[in-house]
Amino acid sequence: MISNLLFIQGDSVAEAINDVAQSAVETGATAAQAVTEQSFDLLSMAAKGGFLMIVLAILSVIAIYIFGQKWWLIQKAGQIDKNFMKDIRDYIHDGKIKSAIDLCEHYDSPVARLVQKGIERIGRPLSDIQASVENTGNAEIARLEKGLPMLATIAGGAPMIGFLGTVIGMVQAFFNMYTAGSNVDISTLSGGIFTAMITTVGGLVVGIIAYFGYNFLTSKISNLVFKMENATIEFMDVLHEPASEE
Repeated sequence: MISNLLFIQGDSVAEAINDVAQSAVETGATAAQAVTEQSFDLLSMAAKGGFLMIVLAILSVIAIYIFGQKWWLIQKAGQIDKNFMKDIRDYIHDGKIKSAIDLCEHYDSPVARLVQKGIERIGRPLSDIQASVENTGNAEIARLEKGLPMLATIAGGAPMIGFLGTVIGMVQAFFNMYTAGSNVDISTLSGGIFTAMITTVGGLVVGIIAYFGYNFLTSKISNLVFKMENATIEFMDVLHEPASEE
């Protein structure tokens, strides 16, 4: 009798363990399904932003492209030997003009190009040389800043496009309320609210990325312009040195 009772209790415990294991498996499957549905819902929410989300996506691609291109260009422009101007001074003092020009051509840098332009004008009045160097520097700065106005426009325009989507979404929500009459429920308003909120978030994200990218590139260009100005001053000093020694 006791053995039968123990046998029955053992079967009950085994069934309980099986039920718990099955429940855990079902819970895990439900959680995985919830994660899948959540990720899908995020995509569907973005799609509910309407055509303005396509515009914001295009602007984000343009902003990332401009930032990457300008960052790479500025990085290359700043790569120059710290002894560059010292070597130029030695070549000019020794009368090795061709060697000085070859050294400038070795570097793909605005500093090297404006110094090369000044070396090629040696023999002319110093005022002409300085004007030529300054014009070359202005051209190099314009080349570095090309594309930055577009990035600034995206930084300011993307949030405005998002706000436009907010207004459109709210208009849609109120229109749905108007047409529904007394049968207004949350589903009637959800479409317009989705459009309003999603486009706002999208516009702010794109605008913030473009804004920080613009300021970062601007600071990098300012540092490079400072190096160009120092190189111009040093080069003009080099041209004055032989005359002062004679």
